[in-house]
Amino acid sequence: MARARAATSTRQRAEPAPRQKIRIKLRAFDHWLIDQAASQIVETAERTGAAVAGPVPLPTHIRKFCVIRSPHIDKNSQEQFEIRTHRRLIDIQEPSPRTVDALMRLNLPAGVDIEIKL
Repeated sequence: MARARAATSTRQRAEPAPRQKIRIKLRAFDHWLIDQAASQIVETAERTGAAVAGPVPLPTHIRKFCVIRSPHIDKNSQEQFEIRTHRRLIDIQEPSPRTVDALMRLNLPAGVDIEIKL
């Protein structure tokens, strides 16, 4: 019994080749700009024949700052400021070289941070 088990484990199993995927993360302070950039990326990838998943809206990161209004007294009187960082995630499955070239030539609006992982 042990011999049969050892024989099957040493055989080479046919594994499919790993699928190539591009993951694009977008970050911006303005939600309108990030949505516009995401739609440009999706439109370009679909035009070149790649399968696109997204844009997936990720949770908005909110940083709040409390500032005392008066320089001397009255600590109870404070102002709150916040910075909202909007994020989107786009996955491109099976990108062709034509897709990569089109994405490299893409002109996106200023104020959008892009992180690309292969």
